[in-house]
Amino acid sequence: EVMEQQTVSIAKAGITTTLNARTAILAAANPLYGRYDTNRTVEQNVNLPTALLSRFDLVYLLLDKADQDRDRQLAQHVAYVHMHNAHPKLDFSPYSP
Repeated sequence: EVMEQQTVSIAKAGITTTLNARTAILAAANPLYGRYDTNRTVEQNVNLPTALLSRFDLVYLLLDKADQDRDRQLAQHVAYVHMHNAHPKLDFSPYSP
């Protein structure tokens, strides 16, 4: 009811009322079997019914392309920052607008 009609009905102590529900809902879902299959639809990949997904105004898909070298670099960077409480020295100049 909240997502579809943007109202919520409450019945407490003999009083029944309907309130407006103005809110934003942010949801996240992992793909079925741990890896996104580009040959399947979003509904099939996240195993959610179309009726539920259609209630969202925007569905944004983030795909992580499997790249062993890039994943290793990222893991090493994260481990370094946590172990040394500082960013490692860069071998390039970061972009600064």
